[in-house]
Amino acid sequence: MKITVIGAGAIGSAITRDLCSRDDVEQVQVCDARARALQHLHETADNKKLRSFQVDVRDQNVLEPILAGSDCVIGAATPELNTSIAETCVSIGAHFCGLGGNDDLVRKQLDLNDRAAARGVWVIPNCGLAPGLVNILCMHGVEQFDHVEIAKLRVGDVPLRPEPPFNFRISWAAEKVIDDYTHPVVLIRDGKIVEKEPLTGLETIRFREPFQAMEAFRTAGGLSTLAADLEGKIDRLDHKSIRWPGHAAQMAFLLGLGLGDDRSVDVLTHLTFRDILARQLRKRLGGKYADAVLLRVLIRGTVGGEKKTLVYEMTDLYDDELEMTAMRRCVSIATTAIAVMVASGDVDGGGAAPPERIIPRQDFIDAVIDRGLDIKSKWFDGHIGLNQLPEAPAASTA
Repeated sequence: MKITVIGAGAIGSAITRDLCSRDDVEQVQVCDARARALQHLHETADNKKLRSFQVDVRDQNVLEPILAGSDCVIGAATPELNTSIAETCVSIGAHFCGLGGNDDLVRKQLDLNDRAAARGVWVIPNCGLAPGLVNILCMHGVEQFDHVEIAKLRVGDVPLRPEPPFNFRISWAAEKVIDDYTHPVVLIRDGKIVEKEPLTGLETIRFREPFQAMEAFRTAGGLSTLAADLEGKIDRLDHKSIRWPGHAAQMAFLLGLGLGDDRSVDVLTHLTFRDILARQLRKRLGGKYADAVLLRVLIRGTVGGEKKTLVYEMTDLYDDELEMTAMRRCVSIATTAIAVMVASGDVDGGGAAPPERIIPRQDFIDAVIDRGLDIKSKWFDGHIGLNQLPEAPAASTA
């Protein structure tokens, strides 16, 4: 199969390297406007399957013939480009997988459902980590219960060597961080969708050393369409981001000063407070760093009249040999697993939907474990909390 990746940045290059290492992928194309990024990709991937194109992907006349013949196209550039790329994919009859990142843009991609169905192709946003991997784990777990009382999704990317005062680094766009910390948080309470303020609901969550006492708090964007899909089907659902202790309070202070506001600093400039904050976050918290992705999904309910708890857990660490961050690794493995499944014809029909609705969930979990994500799962008798696990989840039984 032939798969095209849009974007040769941090995530796009990781996706490309993963695709090139797969026996079932014969050709990988990468499109980016930056010659240096493409050159670096060739130097690091060094694979005969790889072809690159220096192109402005906003130029549809140039992009369309490059995409022609692709079994699937993966959008790994700025989220604002994904809708137009998805439209081009539908026109030429190629599947499209995007990383999400903005719920308004995701809705526009989902609006392509009828056109994609008529062409027999899939448009699949939210193929990354959260939303993405955690949503699929959640849906897979929920369907194993007769009734679900609560589903808790906890995930975060944290630096291995936290540096004060923020003890935080940016693994994604600075603008996305600000959006997640300022937009309303959607969750389910008593079976109904409700909204809460971000940076609230602070709790302690414990993993193995050195992550014994991390904090988790509400952020926007992690559930995306999952809340609407589970409304009325489960009692409670929420998502929280994991960080080193103190981060939520620090960001609440900055944003409380209005530094996340999307309004001009003064009449003499078009720059907003949000623009300046994003620039400073990139300057102070960007760059290379070693990290860990911490993930725990806890689902509590009843099976056959008995109270049960199912826990999925993963700790993924920076790869020194490949100089690959855990965030890049987790996002790339999840995304390529979905792309290969649709490109190989494992998902019938066509349309526009997030992966948790249409991807064979057990097959997906098996695939990402096979590619190296150490996802564990275990059932417990009774109802337990996030930090009440009698033991760490054992070998995968998902």
